[in-house]
Amino acid sequence: MQQETVRTTAQTTPEWWKTGIIYQIYPRSFQDSDGDGVGDLAGIESRLDYLADLGVDAIWISPIFPSPMADFGYDVSDYRDIDPMFGTLADFDRLVAATHRRGMKLILDFVPSHTSEQHPWFVDARSSRSSPKRDWYVWRDAKPDGSPPTNWISEFGRPAWTWDEGSGQYYLNIFLSEQPALNWRNPEVQAEMLDTLRFWYDRGVDGFRVDAITHIAPDPDKGDHPPDPNWQEHMDPSYRYLKVHSKHQPEGLDFVRMMRRVTDSYPDRVLIGETDGELKAVMTYYGEAFDAFQLPFNFTLLNAPWEMAEIVRRIETYEAALPDGGWGNWVLGNHDCRRIASRAGPAQAAVAATLLLTLRGTPTMYQGDELGMESAEIPPHAVRDPWEKQVPGRGLGRDPARTPMPWEKGPTRGFSDGDPWLPVFVPAGGDVAAQRADATSLLNYVRALIALRRETPALTLGTYETTVAQDGVFVFTRRLYGTVFHICLNFTGETRLCPVKGEVVLSSRHGSEGGAVDTLQLAPDEAAIIKAA
Repeated sequence: MQQETVRTTAQTTPEWWKTGIIYQIYPRSFQDSDGDGVGDLAGIESRLDYLADLGVDAIWISPIFPSPMADFGYDVSDYRDIDPMFGTLADFDRLVAATHRRGMKLILDFVPSHTSEQHPWFVDARSSRSSPKRDWYVWRDAKPDGSPPTNWISEFGRPAWTWDEGSGQYYLNIFLSEQPALNWRNPEVQAEMLDTLRFWYDRGVDGFRVDAITHIAPDPDKGDHPPDPNWQEHMDPSYRYLKVHSKHQPEGLDFVRMMRRVTDSYPDRVLIGETDGELKAVMTYYGEAFDAFQLPFNFTLLNAPWEMAEIVRRIETYEAALPDGGWGNWVLGNHDCRRIASRAGPAQAAVAATLLLTLRGTPTMYQGDELGMESAEIPPHAVRDPWEKQVPGRGLGRDPARTPMPWEKGPTRGFSDGDPWLPVFVPAGGDVAAQRADATSLLNYVRALIALRRETPALTLGTYETTVAQDGVFVFTRRLYGTVFHICLNFTGETRLCPVKGEVVLSSRHGSEGGAVDTLQLAPDEAAIIKAA
């Protein structure tokens, strides 16, 4: 059935984060330079030419700050240094300079909602109820029966309150018990964290992806969470209750605005938010005056069933929800979810890549998706993720999406000279070297797709319009100043006719470019881009 047409207004503002492509690096798994089996900053620097050749505009690096690694860097013990596992501040400065020399930007993760329990602030805070740092965290008395103050459940499936025997109170931990929640309602916390942003901006960082921002202003004084009527025993325990008092609290947006004011005091910087939740809530993170995030992450396709009708519905719903003047963005993969090649199927990897890189809005790619990497099967003895360890057997573990990059032949595929922290898996299309040498590989298709995007303003700043959505074929049109491109996607494993006219400028089916068509015959699982006559 033909879907309703959706149109939007073209945006022509030149900010790099509107026309660019962001590439997420999970540093533990990108490249190891010193043989300890864990990726590091020097390793990233050694692979910058690969990223420049791929054509991305910015790299976003997951946390590299000092940490006990209870949650692999998202438990920060010092916000203004580099964990020795990854290198030094000098290594970081060299990486920033090397990235900029290649014309790329560097974005860091910022983890403002919680610290490590080993952070000096928390060590001080738990030492005494009269500690000057006590109110930097969220503490509450036990209920009369000794139970936690509320029924909240952490994101990792256990109670969100941890008893501190020494000071006789519970502290809040939205994630692991080793990650106590910061109290952003304390002006001293605000000042310290905003100064941390300045510290890194002064070192040349081009922006931040702000972690877990929807959890930054929990309000336990509002009491228990109500049960979610749709939750069932086999589901993620953290969703047993509706998080109405811990997520998306009004004060959280005020804290984002503080971060944005700091960001705007530096030229050409970007602030991106990990804004999970209902679409209506996500849109509030732009701010009514567009004074919050420039890019509140759009996860609407991240866990969508790979069915054409549902994909189209979600795209159109997102486009319709964007506020006038808001710039969209798209995500198909990251370090926390199943790989897109596993969710869509390996045969659909090119269709997925084409969708990501030609929709209206800024795309974020996850390392290895350009190779068609799938979620790996992790043997029980090799599991590292605390989520899988705390809630085993429910498929919640994140290790499968975090396995090291396979670069070339060899026992560890060029990732490390030592024993990799997670097993290395190679996608069906081969490692980087093999795919680079294969003209028909997914990697080379993605490179060509990015090159076309970079030289074609209609594919970055043009309007969006759904043209065809039927019989397993999805066509949308990008249009700018009279230049028109049709993006044709075959969601099926069968040949399909696509009613568009023009010249095939790029296809995932090698050798099918060139020449005018009146009706395009799409091969199974093919993606093609047509320039209208």
